[in-house]
Amino acid sequence: MDRDNQTRVTEFLLLGLSGQSEQEEVLSGLFLWMYLVTIIGNFLIILAITCDSHLHTPMYFFLATLSCVDICSSSVTIPKMLVNHRLGSRSISYVECMTQIYFFITFTNMDGFLLSVMAYDRYVAICSPLHYTMIMRPKLCVLLVAVSWVITNLHALLHILLMVQLTFCSNNTLHHFFCDPSPILTLSCSDTFINNLVVFTVGGLIFLTPFTCITVSYAYIFSKVLKFPSIQGIRKALSTCGSHLTEVSFFCGAILGVYMYPSSSYSVQDTVATVIFTVVTPLVNPFIYSLRNRDMRRALRKLILRFRIRIPQS
Repeated sequence: MDRDNQTRVTEFLLLGLSGQSEQEEVLSGLFLWMYLVTIIGNFLIILAITCDSHLHTPMYFFLATLSCVDICSSSVTIPKMLVNHRLGSRSISYVECMTQIYFFITFTNMDGFLLSVMAYDRYVAICSPLHYTMIMRPKLCVLLVAVSWVITNLHALLHILLMVQLTFCSNNTLHHFFCDPSPILTLSCSDTFINNLVVFTVGGLIFLTPFTCITVSYAYIFSKVLKFPSIQGIRKALSTCGSHLTEVSFFCGAILGVYMYPSSSYSVQDTVATVIFTVVTPLVNPFIYSLRNRDMRRALRKLILRFRIRIPQS
């Protein structure tokens, strides 16, 4: 078919997760609640780390950055869904969709790179504690985050440059609540071989790089910890890694479940996995790190107490 004779798509229709108005009403209310908890929880983490001088360490710098990314990641997808539901609309323009895909890829990949940087931080803290302050200098921490930002933005830009070359014809209906790259590719009437190839090669490399870093870091950590003479020492060392390992399991499991398969095989199970790392993971992060971390609990209590003291005075 001649592309010039095809009707070009200028917008996409987001049918949501169920496609039924009654269920969408319930899901929208649930997503609104989860989004508010995500924003408040992660903002409190950032505020507690900023206000408590005892938390001005590399580990908490990375945690504050992760909370910023989680806020941005949730804000890329959920608000548009809530606005559409409020207005009784299902449409998202082509430009809005491409923009959403760009930032979705950026922040999703940034999560993975930050988790790998945090794994390296834990490796240095446990395996080389005497050299920790010398290795994890502030300049190095900022550099690691900056390099992660550059790589993730370049990766997102590559996908967008390839995607805008595709032609989308009459089919513009998406059974999702946001413009997820994989189901978007299934709507194209162009050849998506190059796009899928980039997903498997470049996307796989972007995923495997932090995953390998995390795996190697924890291999060294566990080999070091098992040499500790006391059970108490082992528990203390592993307690600093528990929150991070929980987050890694959530994130990597969902990513593997969705993006390591061709776009043509995208299914309802993939949508559920997408919801896990776009909505659930940013939501549970503050609880994972605050409930399992004594220093964070102390900082949050101090922060809440400070607000309670100030409120009557105002």
